[in-house]
Amino acid sequence: MRSWTLTTIALACLTTVLPAGAQESGGRVGEMVLTPEDSRLFREPSYSPYSGRRFPTQVYWGDTHLHTSNSLDARAFGVTLDPEQAYRFARGEEVTSSHGMRLKLSRPLDWLVVTDHSDGMGAMNEIIEGNPTLLRDPTVKDWSERIRQGGTTALDATMDVITSFAGGDIPPVLLEESFAQTIWDDYVSTADRFNEPGRFTTIIGYEWTSTEGGNNLHRNVLYRDGADVARRVLPYTTSASFNPEDLWAWMEAYEASTGGRVLALAHNGNMSNGIMFPVETNPDSGAPLTGAYAETRARWEPLYEVTQIKGDGEAHPFLSPNDEFADYETWDKANLGPVPKEDDMLQYEYAREALKNGLKLEADLGTNPYKFGMVGSTDSHTALATAEEENFFGKHSGVEPSAERWKHIVGEFDTTKIVSWEMTSSGYAAVWARENTREEIWDAMMRKEVYATTGPRMIIRFFGGWDFEEDDAKTRLPGEIGYTKGVPMGGDMLPAPEGAEAPTFLVAARKDPYSGNLDRIQIVKGWLDADGNTHEQVHDVVWSDADTRQAGPDGKLPPVGDTVDLEKATWTNSIGDPELFTVWQDPDFDPAIPAFYYARVIEIPTPRWTAYDASRYGVEMPAEVPMKTQERGYTSPIWYTPGG
Repeated sequence: MRSWTLTTIALACLTTVLPAGAQESGGRVGEMVLTPEDSRLFREPSYSPYSGRRFPTQVYWGDTHLHTSNSLDARAFGVTLDPEQAYRFARGEEVTSSHGMRLKLSRPLDWLVVTDHSDGMGAMNEIIEGNPTLLRDPTVKDWSERIRQGGTTALDATMDVITSFAGGDIPPVLLEESFAQTIWDDYVSTADRFNEPGRFTTIIGYEWTSTEGGNNLHRNVLYRDGADVARRVLPYTTSASFNPEDLWAWMEAYEASTGGRVLALAHNGNMSNGIMFPVETNPDSGAPLTGAYAETRARWEPLYEVTQIKGDGEAHPFLSPNDEFADYETWDKANLGPVPKEDDMLQYEYAREALKNGLKLEADLGTNPYKFGMVGSTDSHTALATAEEENFFGKHSGVEPSAERWKHIVGEFDTTKIVSWEMTSSGYAAVWARENTREEIWDAMMRKEVYATTGPRMIIRFFGGWDFEEDDAKTRLPGEIGYTKGVPMGGDMLPAPEGAEAPTFLVAARKDPYSGNLDRIQIVKGWLDADGNTHEQVHDVVWSDADTRQAGPDGKLPPVGDTVDLEKATWTNSIGDPELFTVWQDPDFDPAIPAFYYARVIEIPTPRWTAYDASRYGVEMPAEVPMKTQERGYTSPIWYTPGG
């Protein structure tokens, strides 16, 4: 463990990105291109170590997945807050929730993507208000009348609406282009109005909601552009297709016709029932996977949502039985329909297994379709981007804080019930970018220089190279060492220099001052052997209380301890460390096989949101309800390919 000051971390993120005005010098926008003027340690000589920098020195925090009253399901379940209120809340203002509770974030976010569903965007508002143009359709009129009756009648009508849209059975009046254009124009204009470069960034986006047969294949589409470009083409909907390949074709057509830029972020796959990350056959077309499929997916989907309200998607204990931290906020009951979960579906739903299978597909198809960076998001349908345990406002307005919310039904799909206490207070996306602007944040996402957390704003750096040394973990400016000797998270290892034995990694983390101390940093390695089989290994590389805490004969560290007081819903930071920093070398490296590495940072135990509810409302919950958590962060991987 090495000491690292907060100033050091905040200023230590140097990267070789395109300087201002150099975006046409080579490569696609967002790629890292080193120009001659950037070559001398990336800055002009100066007495001040902070002057002349042309590269990111800051982490920017945000949410890539938030719904407002414009989303059909959110409005149907009672959310009245619109995008304007979502932006105000995210930038730090106090707002009133849909059920009249005042709330505020502990700290403002730096940026936000409102991603309302493209299918029927804004329609439920109009249905509830009784828009006469829409009510000329008898189905819409019936929905409106039943919803206005309230109670179970309204709930039944709401589920009818959601089921109709999920199945693509949408009344034609809700698909009329003039109606959709009016909603979209207002949507993107609101985003532009709240966009304040350098202070608070609004990234235009929407969620494409493919749920054919209940299998969740949702994608969030994020624009680099402002309203003037984004409004030229209406969002893609599942009324056109449920197939992600058709979404990618729409994205290509959008860029060709507007000159704009978009990327897609795959929704966490734990409710896809084994089809989010196929390895043999495209489940939508039935055709075998091809090199063209792999290239297209890799181009349009640089990111994956690894954690959110509907569970954590990094790893699963069935797939990683030797990983003691794999069973974290696991959702593995079924899809969003009538099909229960089978064990053989799991490997096609979780990030770590997808990263491993990506190596296999690259060997077969020539391109790795699952070479993604990792972000966290909320997927909140309240217009409130709340991911902190003590400030969690739930999935939708029906489960805002109350003495009874822990046992409310969040969702019911055929025989599957999701109870409120199973919701995860997660997560946020951290982006290493040069400035807080749409362009810089979007570009960082494209190059995958991002990481996910389950809510805490811990600062994490991760570099891979060939000649990091122990003394590099003592430097005051580790970012300078990291970018000089290696590549950051999301990157590809440079070719090994002559004489190099194995890759080395510089990894560091500092706690969120509002959250728990750090337990440990782990590096997760996945690789493909000579016979085409995938493997994984989790390495504890640096941990807290190292003077008294050592690995046992089985190689496992003893637990860090537990200071949680459930009655008061609090804890003490008398265990764990505020910061961890080390250099680690892969002890089992084989230069002939491809591999990936990512860092996982784990906190000490702290109270879960259920513990805060139990303490505040004096509620006793059954033993099955978890009351503690060990929050965590996941970096984007660094990949090694034989021969560079």
